[in-house]
Amino acid sequence: MKILIADDSGTARMFIKQCLEISIPEDVEFLEAANGQDALKLLKAGGVDLLVTDLNMPVLDGRELIRRVSASPRLTGLPMMVITSSGNKARQQELLDLGAQAVLRKPVNPMKIAEGLESVLNLQGGW
Repeated sequence: MKILIADDSGTARMFIKQCLEISIPEDVEFLEAANGQDALKLLKAGGVDLLVTDLNMPVLDGRELIRRVSASPRLTGLPMMVITSSGNKARQQELLDLGAQAVLRKPVNPMKIAEGLESVLNLQGGW
């Protein structure tokens, strides 16, 4: 399994990676991007099974990243989880409507990330 974590904070990427490592019982390869543009390049290269993204990133924000992934025939159906400090219920619904399967508000803990991951996996029928 290959997971892409897109967040402009290296500390946040490391924390999310550690939480996911605890939650997933199989070998996982992690890719990281500090902005949405770099994340999109990695996604287009292929092989990513899950995108975990922040919203507030430079160059290309998480909302636009999700919109572009959902609009791409090659990437349609990619499971996406958003972890962000911004947004309200309306923003959360917008992200879900754009194609995200789970939206978590920071601060998060390993349990919240595990629940979000489980939600994404259940919606996708597992791996």
